[in-house]
Amino acid sequence: MMIGRLIVCCLLFSLNAFGQEQDTICGGTPEKSTPTLLGRLRQVQAYLDSAAHRKVDPRYIEVPAKPWRVILRYKENAVMVDYENRYEIPEVNEYTDWKMNFEPPVAASVGIWAGYRGTGLSFSKSLAKNAGRYFSISSTGARYGFNFQLRRFNTTAVTVTAKNYQNGQEIGSYEEEGNMVAPVWIRSAYVNGYYVFNGRRYSQAAAYNQSVIQRRSAGSFLAGATWYQSSLDYSDIKNNIAILLSNNIGRIKVHQANIGLGYGYNFVPFRGFVINVMTMPSISVYNRVKVYKYDFNYCLPLPEADDEDYGQWNSQTKTWSNGKTHKPMAIVEGEGLEDYPDLEGWENGADTEHSALRLNVDLRLGIAYNWSNYFIGLQAQSNNFTYKKDSSKVTIIDGYARLSLGVRL
Repeated sequence: MMIGRLIVCCLLFSLNAFGQEQDTICGGTPEKSTPTLLGRLRQVQAYLDSAAHRKVDPRYIEVPAKPWRVILRYKENAVMVDYENRYEIPEVNEYTDWKMNFEPPVAASVGIWAGYRGTGLSFSKSLAKNAGRYFSISSTGARYGFNFQLRRFNTTAVTVTAKNYQNGQEIGSYEEEGNMVAPVWIRSAYVNGYYVFNGRRYSQAAAYNQSVIQRRSAGSFLAGATWYQSSLDYSDIKNNIAILLSNNIGRIKVHQANIGLGYGYNFVPFRGFVINVMTMPSISVYNRVKVYKYDFNYCLPLPEADDEDYGQWNSQTKTWSNGKTHKPMAIVEGEGLEDYPDLEGWENGADTEHSALRLNVDLRLGIAYNWSNYFIGLQAQSNNFTYKKDSSKVTIIDGYARLSLGVRL
């Protein structure tokens, strides 16, 4: 449906430009094919105009007389990732609950959108550095909405918090900002679609792309479905301490399908102004988590002193000279990986689990004001995804804010 509308929009642009060119070349008589092209253009425009009026109740939703729109947009996209785990030392009945928080730079961009009725094309330019790659497509109609987002970035900046427990009692905590030794890669893809039950009187488009104008307050229940997949990868051998503290997990992949029922409401305090609030809680009906394990020839320090001579490391047999497979690291202040030139790591299998149901929430806010043939809008959206495997838990909060200024032609 969205692809078809996109093709129609492209045809409108090209046919309109071609028709104007044919009418003005040398002031001559148009070619015989010109009326056919112009006729097709008028037919497509008439269809879109008719569909726009037919699908709404004019007492609640106004279809602007001028169908073309040009919009300038400024957008900021932010993401936050929390990774939690527990490291246990059973010999002394002690464990540590710790969390790493990653927040890459905000991905800011400016762009332009141009189109006919609710269908158009856009182009944007990123303003931020080191914010990774971000791509999105969205479409909003009288009865449906569609949203696709793709994000890929890496970061070394991290905030670590931890609480230490012994015999069930907290014995200390700390928080520190620093950098991972090697970058952490985070990738996510999000596809969301929803159906509006009261599309004749309630319009998401009135608040999010201003293709129509909400005249009176109205609300609607919405049914939606979401496909989400992401990965958290810190498996570089230089991050061996983080991997060891994660019970040898170095990479996590998740595939999640959600269905939900939500509600949206357009509040119109005065003509031309609308405030939209939409929330859609959803339940994951499919939640597959796959973790990749890694092993090293070094392990974390033992609770008791270990003065044994391990000798040389044999990469072929993956053993030290004394026959053991893991040598405790003697972590000393100021030491780095250069003090362990024989450090080796390798992937050691994967474990897949279809975990229990998860509750995720989609929140959206839209504000728009229309005057004369101009309009301004502010839109925001936030998505919260969580997944868990044993003691490992990942929470990703992904959202954006967008400011729009447009004119109808």
